[in-house]
Amino acid sequence: MLPHIPPATTPPASGSLPPDAERGALQVPHLKRCWSRWMAARQGVVFEGAQGEAHRTQIVLAALGVGLEQTMHHVLREAPEFAAFEDWIVRTAGAPNAATVARIQALVDGGPPPEAALQLQARIDAMEPVLDADDLAYWDEHGYVVVRNAATPEHSAAAAQAVWQAVRADPADVESWYAHSPRNTMVQLFQHPAFEANRRSLRIHKAFAQLWGTADLWRSTDRCGFNPPERPGHPYGGQGMHWDVSLHRPIPFATQGILYLTDTPPEQGALTLVPGFHRRAGDWLAHLPSAADPRQQDLHALGATPVGAGAGDLVIWHQALPHGPSPNRGTRPRLVQYINLSPAHVPCHDIWV
Repeated sequence: MLPHIPPATTPPASGSLPPDAERGALQVPHLKRCWSRWMAARQGVVFEGAQGEAHRTQIVLAALGVGLEQTMHHVLREAPEFAAFEDWIVRTAGAPNAATVARIQALVDGGPPPEAALQLQARIDAMEPVLDADDLAYWDEHGYVVVRNAATPEHSAAAAQAVWQAVRADPADVESWYAHSPRNTMVQLFQHPAFEANRRSLRIHKAFAQLWGTADLWRSTDRCGFNPPERPGHPYGGQGMHWDVSLHRPIPFATQGILYLTDTPPEQGALTLVPGFHRRAGDWLAHLPSAADPRQQDLHALGATPVGAGAGDLVIWHQALPHGPSPNRGTRPRLVQYINLSPAHVPCHDIWV
């Protein structure tokens, strides 16, 4: 949830947004434009086309190593001048290297990717498939797939340790699991070397490339999660079944992903989704009463299924599937990292419903 927007201290530069090409000290295209849009929003000024630019904004921020929600919280809360906003990015995620800036520039200009990006794509293309024919058939039918051993044991264990540290808990001390655990399972930790190692996993990249049909993908910079077992005084507080996409038909293809950092059986708060719903979403939406809100229906009744998997396994699903975490009725906390890869251009709708 976004923070309360206090009175603005810095007005928008003008009555229109700056062009993508306008840059600041970091020389990153598009960055000033998205900052200007959020600064205007603090004053109640909403420019058209926000949804159309949302994917590009997320891509640029992720390439710089900051999360979308993390960045919006900072801008809406602090109202920084643009130079201070750029300084916050550097303090949070480090200064962008030349290859990152060049790739963002190519994205904005519509030109070919720089050599470093092309070399990575060639390396991914040359890899043996991660998803075999059975995996791909399962994806087509059910709209999700489990990528086994997507992260190495060492990398998943290191990321799990980062989550434990973030919530100030000890795996061997049950009481510590609850002292600082998040109410909604989400841990607002985006930057950590262990997380970045998993984001850069070639095996994960290859799996997404097979589903998208291209290795020219951009990594997300997302947060992690911690969901301890329910007990008296600590009920489940996570989000219910939902979509993270407009429900205008047809719902376009896009992926989402979650990496289990520890062994996670179905009852241990595993990701829950409705298998195969991408195939029937259109008919289901069309047959709802005209006044019915699809987001307020009993989505569990559609056939919700928890998907358990092992440490280092990645679940990728089609964004048309209703999904969400589930109450943890196991004996250990659920520790996860959210990871997604997508092309620079994906279909989206201008209206969120």
